[in-house]
Amino acid sequence: MTVVLIVAATRPQLAVLADSVRTFHELGAQVHLAGTFHLAPVSKELTAAELDGVRQLPRSVRGSSALRRKAAESPTGMRVWLQATGDNWLRAQARKADVLVALDSKAVYTVWRLAQHNRGAEALYGITPALRAVEALRDRGDAAPRRGMRDSLPSAAVVARDVRRSVSGLPAVVMRTATARPVMRSAVGARLWRGAVTAPGVPARLRVSASRYVAEGMESAGRTSGAAIALAAAASKVGDLGIRASLLDESVMKEISNGLVPGKLPQAVAAQLAHADDRFTRGDFPEAATALNRALTLNFHRVVHIDQLSSPLARKAGAYVEPLYASKVMRALGAPRGRRTPHAPAPTGRPLRLLVTTSGNANFLHHILSHFGDHPGVELRFLDLAAQKSLMRISWAGRRILEDRLAGDATDYQEEVERLIRPYLDWADTVFLDWAVGPASMLTTIDPGDTRIVVRLHSYEAFTRWPHSTDFSRIDDLVFVAPHVRDLVASLVPQLRGEHAPRTHVIDNAMELAGFARPKPAEARFRLGLIGIGQVAKDPLWAIEVLRLLRKEDDRYRLSLVGGDMSAKTSHATRDYLQRFEKKLAPLVKSGAVERLGATDDVASALTGIGTILSSSVREGCHVGLMEGAASGALPVARDWPFYAGRPNSARTLYPEGWVVETPEEAAERIRRHTGTEEAWRKAGAAASAHALTAWDWPVVRTHFERLFLGTE
Repeated sequence: MTVVLIVAATRPQLAVLADSVRTFHELGAQVHLAGTFHLAPVSKELTAAELDGVRQLPRSVRGSSALRRKAAESPTGMRVWLQATGDNWLRAQARKADVLVALDSKAVYTVWRLAQHNRGAEALYGITPALRAVEALRDRGDAAPRRGMRDSLPSAAVVARDVRRSVSGLPAVVMRTATARPVMRSAVGARLWRGAVTAPGVPARLRVSASRYVAEGMESAGRTSGAAIALAAAASKVGDLGIRASLLDESVMKEISNGLVPGKLPQAVAAQLAHADDRFTRGDFPEAATALNRALTLNFHRVVHIDQLSSPLARKAGAYVEPLYASKVMRALGAPRGRRTPHAPAPTGRPLRLLVTTSGNANFLHHILSHFGDHPGVELRFLDLAAQKSLMRISWAGRRILEDRLAGDATDYQEEVERLIRPYLDWADTVFLDWAVGPASMLTTIDPGDTRIVVRLHSYEAFTRWPHSTDFSRIDDLVFVAPHVRDLVASLVPQLRGEHAPRTHVIDNAMELAGFARPKPAEARFRLGLIGIGQVAKDPLWAIEVLRLLRKEDDRYRLSLVGGDMSAKTSHATRDYLQRFEKKLAPLVKSGAVERLGATDDVASALTGIGTILSSSVREGCHVGLMEGAASGALPVARDWPFYAGRPNSARTLYPEGWVVETPEEAAERIRRHTGTEEAWRKAGAAASAHALTAWDWPVVRTHFERLFLGTE
C-alpha cells in the first residue's frame, strides 16, 4: 500500500482536504497529516476526513535561546522546519512514506529536508501533483523506479527562457527545493543551475542570491567543488569589487572547509587585493584593511600550507607571493618605517636588562630562561603576552595592525600598543621575542626607541601570514633555527632582501642532550622510534611504510610512537589524514608491531628502548626529536624533507652525510645495514651521539646565545 505524508504549516481548506483523502483512499493509499497549525480547534473535521494518522507538530521552536534567535531571523519555511525537526513521529513516518506532500509554501522546506532521509520518496508541493504521483505508483507497481523530486523543479526551458524571472520569482524555500540534493547529483541539473547564475542580464543581487542557493544544493549533494565553481562563476559576472571578492571568498572556503586546496585560490586572493587597492585609493582604510586581512588569511591558510603533505608556497616561493606584493596595499604595508635612533650598545656598568617574551608558547625557552636567569651579567624578566588579556588582544589583532599601517600609523591601535608595551621597552636593553607571529607584527608598529629588538623565527611562521605584516626594519636581529628556513623566508619577504633588513643569525634550538646518552638493551636494536606525531607535517605514514618494508624480511622490527595524537578538530585536512593513518595503524597495534607510548615528559627514558630514530616529516626547522634520538645513541634516519629537498640548504646540509634518505626503501636499507649486527648498530649509535653532543648540546649552543645577547663567548 502507498503511504502519503502531508505536512501543513497553515490550516487547510478542510472540505477540500477531506475530498482529497477520499480520492487517495480510492487509489489504495494511506494518508497521514502532520501540522504546525493548531489542530485541536478542527479535531472533529479532521476525524471526519478519515485520515489514517494525524500529528500535532510543535507550534513554536523549542530549545536553546540561540536556536530560538536563529529561528526568529530565518525565513518562514526554515522556522517551520526548526519547529518540526525534533518530532520523532514525523521523522519515522517520513522514512516510511512513498509520497511526501507540502500542503502550503511554508511547508516546502520541511518536506525537502525530510526527503533527504528518504530519497526514494516523491517529494511534491500541492495535492494535485500528489494525486498524480499516487495514481502513477498504483499503475506501474512496485517494480518501477521512483523519480525523487523531479516534478517539483522548474524545467530547463523555463530557466533558459527567462532566468531573471525564475530566480526572482521563486521564494527561498522553493529555490532550496529546486537546488536540492537529487538535482545536484545529476550532471544535467548541476549544469542547468550553473548556467543560470552566469546568464546575462541578471541583477547582481539576484545573481548572488541564486549562486548561494545553487552552492548550498551542490554541497548538500556532495559536490563541494561544484559549489565552489558555481560561486566563482557568478563572481566572474559581477562588476562590484566587494561583491566579487565576497563570492570568491565563499567559493574557496567551500573547498578549504572540506580539507581541499582550492583551484580558485589565486583568483580569490586577487579579488580581495583589488578590492583593498580600490578602498585604499579612496582613503577608506578600515575597509582596505579588512580586504587585505582576508587576502592574507586566504593566501596563507593552514589547510593550504600546514595541514597538507605539500605546499605551493614551498614549491615556488617567490612566484607564490609575487601577485601579493604587486598590489598597492602590500607595497604600502611593506614600506620600511625604520627606527629613529639605533639601538644602544649593551651596558658596561650594570647587567644587561633582557626581556624574554612569547605568547603562550615557551616550549623552546626553558634553557634560555634558566641560564640567563642565573647569569651575573643579565637581569632577566619574562613576559607571556597570552597571560594578560589586554596584551593578548593587541598581539593578535591582525586587521587593526594592517589598518594602522595603511592609515600612516594614525589609528588608536598604535596608541594602545604604545600605552601597553612602552613600559616594557623603556625597561629593557634587549627584547628577545620568540616566534615571528602576531606579537612581532604588533611590536613593530611602534618605534622601539633605543631598545634592541631580537626575534626568533622557527619554521611554522614561514607558512603563515605574519612575516608579511611585520616591519622588519624595526627588528635589529632575526634568529633562524636552520639555514633552509632562513632561505625560504628571505625568498618570501622583500624586506629581508633590502637595505633595511635586520642582521640574521642561525642558532640551533636550546636542548640539554647529555642526559639522553643512556645505555640501551640489546633488544632495542630492532625498535624504531618516531617522536612527535601530532601534525600532518610529521607524516607518520611514511614511517609505517618503512616498518612494512623491514618486517617484510624480518618481523623482529617494531615501531614506537612517542607523543600526542593529531586532533581531528584542527581542520578537515588533518581529520582526513588522521583517518588514513588510524586505518593503517590499527592492525599493526593489534599485532604488536607498533606501540603507542603517547605523550611523555620523560623522552630520554622512552628513548632507552629505541634503537633507530626516524624523521619522517615533509618539513622541519630543527627536528628536536631526531637530535634527541641521535644523542641517545639511536641510529638516525632522516627523510630528505620534501618541502626543502634539492635546495642549497636542506636536511642533507643540516645533518651529517649518510643520515638522510629519500625514500622508505632507502630508509629500510640503511636500517638493515646498520642493525645487521649488534656491534654495527652500537658503533653507528655511538658516532651519532658524539656528533649530537658536540654540535647541538646546550653547552655548545649556549655560547651562541651569549654572543648574541652580550657579545661574549
